[in-house]
Amino acid sequence: MSAADPAANKLLTFNQRSASEDLGCRRGDFSRKHYGSVELLISSDADGAIQRAGRFRVENGSIDETSDYTPGTWRRTDVHLENPEYHTRWYFKYFLGKVHQNYVGTDAEKNPFFLSVVLSDQNNQRVPQYRAILWRKTGTLKISLPYSPTKTLSVKSILSAMNVDRFEKGPREILNPEIQKDLLVLEEQEGSVNFKFGVLYAKDGQLTDDEMFSNESGSETFDKFLNLLGDTICLQGWAGYRGGLDTKNDTTGINSIYTVYQGHELMFHVSTMLPYSKENKQQVERKRHIGNDIVTIVFQEGDDASPSFKPSMIRSHFTHIFALVRYNSQNDSYRLKIFSEESVPLFGPPLPSPPVFTDHQEFRDFLLVKLINGEKATLETPTFAQKRQRTLDMLIRSLYQDLMPDMPKVPFSPQNMLNRRSFSDVLPESPKSARKKEEARQAEFVRVGQALKLKTIVRGDAPTSLVTTGLCRKEPWESQSFCSSFPYDIVCGDSWGQSLLVATDSAGVMLLEASDPLFSNADSPTLPPVQVFDKTLTVKQMHVLEPQDLLIARADKGKDARLYVYRLSTLKRGIEERQLVRTKCDSRENKLEKTKGCHLYAINTHHGVELRIVVAIRNKLLLITRKQSRLDCLSSATVTGTTDSSVEDFQYIREICLCDSPVVMALVDGPTGENDHMICVAYRHQFDLINESTGDAYRLHHVDSNRVNFVAAIDVYEDGEAGLLLCYNNICIYKKVCPFNGATPMIQPNTSDFHFSWNQMPNAIVCAFPYILAFTTDSIEIRLVVNGNLVYTAVVPELQLTASRISPIRVGMESVDGETDVQQLCSSGSEVEPRDDSPPMTSPFTFSTSFEEDILDLK
Repeated sequence: MSAADPAANKLLTFNQRSASEDLGCRRGDFSRKHYGSVELLISSDADGAIQRAGRFRVENGSIDETSDYTPGTWRRTDVHLENPEYHTRWYFKYFLGKVHQNYVGTDAEKNPFFLSVVLSDQNNQRVPQYRAILWRKTGTLKISLPYSPTKTLSVKSILSAMNVDRFEKGPREILNPEIQKDLLVLEEQEGSVNFKFGVLYAKDGQLTDDEMFSNESGSETFDKFLNLLGDTICLQGWAGYRGGLDTKNDTTGINSIYTVYQGHELMFHVSTMLPYSKENKQQVERKRHIGNDIVTIVFQEGDDASPSFKPSMIRSHFTHIFALVRYNSQNDSYRLKIFSEESVPLFGPPLPSPPVFTDHQEFRDFLLVKLINGEKATLETPTFAQKRQRTLDMLIRSLYQDLMPDMPKVPFSPQNMLNRRSFSDVLPESPKSARKKEEARQAEFVRVGQALKLKTIVRGDAPTSLVTTGLCRKEPWESQSFCSSFPYDIVCGDSWGQSLLVATDSAGVMLLEASDPLFSNADSPTLPPVQVFDKTLTVKQMHVLEPQDLLIARADKGKDARLYVYRLSTLKRGIEERQLVRTKCDSRENKLEKTKGCHLYAINTHHGVELRIVVAIRNKLLLITRKQSRLDCLSSATVTGTTDSSVEDFQYIREICLCDSPVVMALVDGPTGENDHMICVAYRHQFDLINESTGDAYRLHHVDSNRVNFVAAIDVYEDGEAGLLLCYNNICIYKKVCPFNGATPMIQPNTSDFHFSWNQMPNAIVCAFPYILAFTTDSIEIRLVVNGNLVYTAVVPELQLTASRISPIRVGMESVDGETDVQQLCSSGSEVEPRDDSPPMTSPFTFSTSFEEDILDLK
């Protein structure tokens, strides 16, 4: 876009301002210790003899359980439902009751699969896109693909995007509308949208499950806790979710506790409300329900000095998670402690420190979210996952046999429910002669689907968004306008103080000041941008390093590309004194000469000790470090008397030759800094680790796909040990690469390794603990770093990430009239105002997008 264009772009800033600041001080640093540690728990009888033992992850807020709660020291944590159904149940939400296509086929291993494709609107935000679901015995894979009005999408290209390129039998379209019922059953195998939880009352001093289950009634504080959990309902004639309880003959009690939370129906199996038998000391009827609940709350009376509950006190092979609740009458607070069986994956939210809640409503929200997330996480353990996979495999094979009993011997007919048109265009135009027949078929298809959807809603099994108004839900992110009118396309940028330094496609490099926060997004006056470099310097990549008083920029392209370094203090003085705009000729003294022809560079994330730069020139890596000098300790104000160029501050260490040109690079800090730093590079079909000292290469990950689109390699540090988030196509993999053994990294499989799939192909990835964010062409997908679980998806059309760092997240957007608007995304998860000594806001991102004003509300 040229300067003559009347339109401009819009930039948004996204500030992650929440309690997660306390969990990770820097982008790229995180700890699993916030989610507890695994302990061997042993229970014994009154004589001290060991009864049972088990390994559980214990969460108690990372503090001593007996420590006192001091007002003002409470650390809040972000509370989010993980993998919420309104984001994950795609078939019910986007497909069912709408015109879409379904296909059946077998892969190269002769395993049957089903594929569903729909052309839909992105959350009613006028962003058309293809959504596809691949049903296989290993689970479902979902992906969104961009829509182009000039290019139809084939089934083959959709399957290729899902890494399915070879077939034993090519996909055939299923025309029978009844297939929708079967596919809905497949989706429901992901887990129920409603939950049942056990509630066990334990008096002070009770140490066995027989004693706990034998309590006929609870205390006043226990009744107060039950009233907090939900409503007391009469079971006889109950029409809602019953959680396995008898609603006709009162055989499982007269009353129970029930509630609806964010669209989920929750039934609590309360021990004192289930039938009691004086003759049966083991209370089998009570254990039959609570012992078969995946998650159980244990409400224990007594003070902190009393013997505490342990999961090994309960004889159950099914219960995987225990939530221990204690009430303190002195300050009217609840204390929470979580026990999770060792095989349960990590799940949030992490407990605050201390795990004491004086706000009872806040405690209820935290507890219910923790219980729901815990049950979902348990379903991923080997015991449940294998059972689910067997069920899914059986259902898929049975459905496949019903549809294709003997395809080679049976001639094609409408009764086969299959269309011979394979690899057809999605939603094709029908010939005029057959249009009426096709319209009638589609109308019947939609009618059947809508009837199924209504039946599911009435039955109470609908995903969250369709059974709740959503008024009580708090979305974690919102945007703020940073610059409402900018007349150029942004190539790259970085934050500089409260401002944004951006490189444009046709007007050089400019400094943008934030809009006045006293005005609304629409009325905020836009300050004119300040020209820093003219258009003769075409910057493609940049980093602003304020502590080092440095601007690093890669400019030009091809053989003329070079790396430039500037002192920020010099640039700032030139802006303040209104000196002439710098040109490419003025930057001759700022070139790093050996970088001629570079196409990519990367810097180390944590450069507190030594700044390292690796520059890629075709298949050659050039390692550069900044010399240590006393100037590093001086402020930028005292550096103004030195030379304008900072080239002399850098020294060339070595060159490393690779087998191909890298597409993505990341520097990984070693634990000692003594010859153990590494470089992660992506090229061809692989990620490799390169030893900075020796140049030796180690295979980190091989990409088994015909087409590879490398997105990012991000170095993260878990309790000081290095790991890497490897992102390509729509896949993200976490691999731990420490500890080092001398100069050789340990890259063997680790129990903490995991992988997940983004719902769309990302263009950029940002890690801001506890979140990892994917920026696509029209959305921001937010997940948790520790497990890859989805938290939220924000729809932002025509999106482009401009910058991310430890300050507000800034994002640029290009509006429909061609203008660019810069706005800021803020986390609204915390209701607690930060103290004066609180850490700075973490991970601001700047992106560029194109949309109308009425779509800007991401709350």
